[in-house]
Amino acid sequence: MKKVTFIPFAFILILAACSTTKNIPEGSYLLDKFEIKHDTKNATSDLESFVRQQPNSSTPLLGKVRLKMYNLAGEDTSKWVNRFWKKIGKPPVLYNASQTMISANQLKKELNNQGYLDATVDTTLKINGKKIAVTYNLKGGTPYRIRNYTYAIGDTTMARIMGRIPLKPLLAKGDMFDMDMLEEERLFVNNVMRNVGYYNFSKEYVYFKADTTLNSHEVNLYLDIYPNRDSLPYPRYKLNKITVLSGIDPWSNTDITDENTVRRFSRRRDTTEYSGMTIVRGRNKFLRSSTIRRNNYLKPGSYYSDYNMTRTYEAFTKMGAIKQVNISTTPSPEDSTKLLDATINILPANAHWFKAGLDGTNSAGDIGIAPSVSYQHRNLFNGGEQLVIRLKGAYEFITGGESTDLMSQNYYEYGIETSLSVPQFVVPWLKKSWRELPSATTTFSIGLNYQNRVDYTRQFFNMTVNYGWSTNRNRIRHGLDLFDINYISMPEVSERFDSLYLSENSNPLLRESYMDQLVARTAYNVTFTNGRRLNALSPTYAIRTSLEVAGLLPRLATSFGGAKRDELGSKEILGVAYAEYIKGSVDYARTIYFSQKHSLAYHAVLGLAYPYGNSEILPFERRFFSGGSNSIRGWSTRTLGPGSYRSTRSGTDFVNQTGDMKLEFSIENRLKVSDMFEFAQFIDAGNIWTLFDYIDQPGGKFEFKNFYKEIAASYGIGLRLDLDFLLIRFDIGMKAYDPGLLQSDRFVLFKPRLNRTAFHFGIGYPF
Repeated sequence: MKKVTFIPFAFILILAACSTTKNIPEGSYLLDKFEIKHDTKNATSDLESFVRQQPNSSTPLLGKVRLKMYNLAGEDTSKWVNRFWKKIGKPPVLYNASQTMISANQLKKELNNQGYLDATVDTTLKINGKKIAVTYNLKGGTPYRIRNYTYAIGDTTMARIMGRIPLKPLLAKGDMFDMDMLEEERLFVNNVMRNVGYYNFSKEYVYFKADTTLNSHEVNLYLDIYPNRDSLPYPRYKLNKITVLSGIDPWSNTDITDENTVRRFSRRRDTTEYSGMTIVRGRNKFLRSSTIRRNNYLKPGSYYSDYNMTRTYEAFTKMGAIKQVNISTTPSPEDSTKLLDATINILPANAHWFKAGLDGTNSAGDIGIAPSVSYQHRNLFNGGEQLVIRLKGAYEFITGGESTDLMSQNYYEYGIETSLSVPQFVVPWLKKSWRELPSATTTFSIGLNYQNRVDYTRQFFNMTVNYGWSTNRNRIRHGLDLFDINYISMPEVSERFDSLYLSENSNPLLRESYMDQLVARTAYNVTFTNGRRLNALSPTYAIRTSLEVAGLLPRLATSFGGAKRDELGSKEILGVAYAEYIKGSVDYARTIYFSQKHSLAYHAVLGLAYPYGNSEILPFERRFFSGGSNSIRGWSTRTLGPGSYRSTRSGTDFVNQTGDMKLEFSIENRLKVSDMFEFAQFIDAGNIWTLFDYIDQPGGKFEFKNFYKEIAASYGIGLRLDLDFLLIRFDIGMKAYDPGLLQSDRFVLFKPRLNRTAFHFGIGYPF
């Protein structure tokens, strides 16, 4: 066994020591590396991507791994082992002077495109044995900037449109004379024209005139549009006839884009005239007419618009009931120079979907199984409504018990969850235009769950009504839980469990978690993301905020008829005490790109929750926790805080390591070493606190004069595997400052230990 474990380490040592210049011919050199030095602080693109000849990829510590694997192969290709090494390896990249010259010209051209019209490029070669390193020295000089930018469009209609649109041009006085930005401006004008009826318009019609004769590194810039070939104004189209083919397979019929064919084709089908559309159906009714109208942005009499075409595509394709959407437009026979006919073909997906699963569980050495069965109907009322019903269960075999009654000794649970999602606002008093907003969804859900344990039985009931919608071209996503009701009941409790955990002398946090309780909350959350990036180095960011209030509905209900109180003095509704609290959070994440391979991301979180009225303590599920793969990575999940609290329990202490306030900040440096692998270095800092001084959480209360001494810090490295469709993440975090220790022992940066290390596995980036 020791020999087997030694083999990988021996192979790594051999690989690390292997020569990279083994197969370099005489007179040639291995391109070891290249470097770009420049004084262009305003450079906006990844200059490394313009270097034509790239060296063999390299990884930290091991160097050029695939090149070394290639060099392990012998010259005899008849042997399978040599063919194997050559196949998984990469041959050496030999220095090529002509490629270096082309790269220098490409770099100079790119600087010219960015406004450095006087740029120069010089190359320096450094030879070390059979290796060569290339340095590109770039001097941009003084960049050219825009002095004045003017629309000088000869077409009067187009000029009037560009003067009236509320959007500002992408170019402005003082901007760099950047060719990429000029191209973005061409796309901007193209998008404007193609959204106001100019069906045949192209960005190639847009051009610039630049006056650089000012001798001051300034440019007077003018935008114009080439005249139409026949000297007539560009045609501006309106939509005429809108035909919707609902649930009809086009492969089983002839071409139906021709008007006469559509007319003959329609006679054999169910044809309906509805809201300016001609809806043609097969035997399957598939979608209601109102659903089609609500998701169709192509309206007769309106100007042709690319944006409305895209919105129609997105509105239909997001519906699970639809497999495929095709939209075609052709000039109308009534007036081929001003009118367009549109045909929308909607194909249905399989309405019924089943799924069965069986998971294995292992809790502290006790083995269990968790089966589940799900059914989904994707078009329940022919309006894209989705019904989901899920049956689930779990059974855990408890070892070391004395009872022979398996059902009483072992743990088991079962439950049912069902939800109905409707693609519109289900609000009776809301006006129709808002109620049928295509991005809107309403979800009704209800669930029941039953847990049986040796010491207690526990029942859960939850019911939620949620609204979701998007605004600002999907850049802002809103969510509203109108009401989210969670009821927890413990009908049976053993005397031992009651005396240990539910008595007045027990842990109040744990007692709160196992009492009968009702949490009726209303919550609103919004996520804002930046729009389309101007280039590959444009930063990305996201802001997420949430606010929830619990207890409003129960308090309103009990305020009319009075409310009974339990033995602790808490108000009850239907015989159960209800929780009251307010909770809010703000989450900000931003990523800055230095190149296509190098980026820096940072993340900040602030959360605060306050129990009031009927509650002295927040419900356990609504409290904050810290530590984990998406939090402070020097600690395992739910093992940090609150404040300077340190658990004295031998096992987990997840109940006490929760709080009412959260503050976290993370920064992460990401470097791609290949298409699949990415390394990261990170620093995390933060903690959680309580707002009240709880006996079982000494040191956990937030105090302004001391909180900065209780901010935990950790550092670490990570490896990410990018599979395009999935990113798998491995992180190792080390504690640097531990507020759970004595004040004099908290700085542990230079005292690494295994028990101060946390290993994390995650899917996707941490933020």
